[in-house]
Amino acid sequence: MLSNNEFVRQSLELNLFFMRIAKEHSIFLQAGFVTKDHPLVAQAHRLKNIFSQLLIDTIRMSEGIISPEVANSGELVTDLTLEAEKETQFYSGISIDSNITKMELALVKSQEKQITADMIRRVENLNNRAIMATEQIAMFKKRVLQDVLACRTFTNNYPLLIDHILREAKLYLRLLRKLQNREELNLALETTFQEVFWNRIMAEHSKFIRGLLDPTEVELFNTANDFGRRFDELTAEAKNLSNNPNLLPVVTEKSLKNTIDIRNFKVQGTEGLIQCKIKSTIYPLLGDHVVREANHYIRILKSFK
Repeated sequence: MLSNNEFVRQSLELNLFFMRIAKEHSIFLQAGFVTKDHPLVAQAHRLKNIFSQLLIDTIRMSEGIISPEVANSGELVTDLTLEAEKETQFYSGISIDSNITKMELALVKSQEKQITADMIRRVENLNNRAIMATEQIAMFKKRVLQDVLACRTFTNNYPLLIDHILREAKLYLRLLRKLQNREELNLALETTFQEVFWNRIMAEHSKFIRGLLDPTEVELFNTANDFGRRFDELTAEAKNLSNNPNLLPVVTEKSLKNTIDIRNFKVQGTEGLIQCKIKSTIYPLLGDHVVREANHYIRILKSFK
């Protein structure tokens, strides 16, 4: 059973990462709908506001609590996040509160704080609110995906991308519920699960990047395509770990090396998008978003090692 200190710290770290991810999923969904689907636009906007407020509350509770490893990992915000938000707001017309990003950037400098009984109660309540909000956004994503696949709704987002972000919401829910039950992780089982999950996510990031690039961006297209192939192979290797668990250190090492490589590729791509040097239909914030997910996975892989 998790100690009170670990429960609070792990809850806040999980929420800081996934609440921002969910907030941005709402933005990407909203930006992808056509004019006639204004009820869907309004729902995505409402979900963005819910996760924005949850994230503000979490940041305020996290000062002096979260570990330096998470604060400095680049999974919460990066040096590019503020500019990526500014450019994406300009392109899409969707309001993005960059004060939230400034608050998160200041977390690195916060002084260590004692965890109290009141803090534990507040975090339990926060997790319950996060579960309710994540159930809502998961239902929304599922309904949108079903309508897109049945040709009842059109969106500029790939059906695979909607399925992709639905799986991320389900992972967030799974981890929140484990924390609320004070469950300690079985490291071997969790390592295999996380590597299957995130290697697939990295493969799909590569394919989305490939598909959203202008056809003239041949070199970037080929690099993204190669990453997609490499992570498809790593996903298959991670799935086979149940048959040969002795290979876990080897697969973890390969996953780490390739995730660092793709993170660097994504950083260069996001810089190119912000500087208007890459021809594509990719919002800069989507570039920064996938950089942060890679940074999150890198930290997880290093902890498993």
